Amino acid sequence: MKRAFTFLFFLLTMVSWSQNPEIGLLFEGIGDNREFSSRRNISKTILGARGAFEIGTSIDEHKFRVGISHLLEFGSPINGQKPLLILYYQLEKPNTTFHFGSFPRNGLVSFPLAMLSDTLLYYRPNIEGFRGEIRWNNGSQNAWVDWTGRQGLGVREAFTAATSGKTQWNQFFVQNHLLLNHLAHSANRTPEEHVNDNLGYSVMVGYQIAEKENLNINFMAGVLGSVYRERSVTDGFIYAESLLAEASLRYKNFGLRNVLHSGEGHTFLSGDPFYRLNNYNRTDILWYFIRHRNVSGRFNLSFHLIDGKDLDQSQQISIIYKIPSD
Repeated sequence: MKRAFTFLFFLLTMVSWSQNPEIGLLFEGIGDNREFSSRRNISKTILGARGAFEIGTSIDEHKFRVGISHLLEFGSPINGQKPLLILYYQLEKPNTTFHFGSFPRNGLVSFPLAMLSDTLLYYRPNIEGFRGEIRWNNGSQNAWVDWTGRQGLGVREAFTAATSGKTQWNQFFVQNHLLLNHLAHSANRTPEEHVNDNLGYSVMVGYQIAEKENLNINFMAGVLGSVYRERSVTDGFIYAESLLAEASLRYKNFGLRNVLHSGEGHTFLSGDPFYRLNNYNRTDILWYFIRHRNVSGRFNLSFHLIDGKDLDQSQQISIIYKIPSD
């Protein structure tokens, strides 16, 4: 840890001597309370604050950033979560963006909660790998790889690879998501370890009824699919498909969103466990109590309807203060 901080200090010093140092600062306040009486998901309360600092420089379209990110969970010692190193190269062109290194995922990755749970933003806020995106007049497509574990003693080899995109024609649009998770053995393999292969996908067609500064209305629906195998445990691959539909409304500082999943339950290694159920409906009531160029605040009250009979609820609050480094 001391060597890592020494290396970081050296890089910060070198960058600060550049002609045009660019600085980014992030504060994120996190409040997330999940008390699920149905026990169909994991109950937890997460309270904490994240601070992140970046400094870098640019030469034309080439950018370099170095910094650190740390989550302090309230009630835990300061070293309860390890500080994370931010270190990446970015290429920025009018129709192309490329990242390589350890860089923040927020704002770069957007997937259905069925595939990637929102807790990843708390405990794994960085992608450690690379990401590329291409854009055209009416859409974009990106692909990324996140290397989450190098095989070692007690450490299983693991990575996530994914692609997603959106194409829009007037008010109509099509979204696609494809996600691959692979979890292999550790170097000192134990009998309980089995290789996990997990593929997920979604294709959704939508219609944007309104898109204005104070009014936004969207509706989309499509198919959510998954393929899962735990070698030597499952009888081959397990396939599942379901209907996934979402309707959202935002008017000024308030919003309403409803997500319906109906069909077969899915197994996603990093997804929200509610989608393992055959039928699940989530309704979010949102209040955007801070809307500023550099500061945003949101309160989210969520209702989870399980198999049409059991009702759970959760609450989330988020405050983000950000000074961009661009």
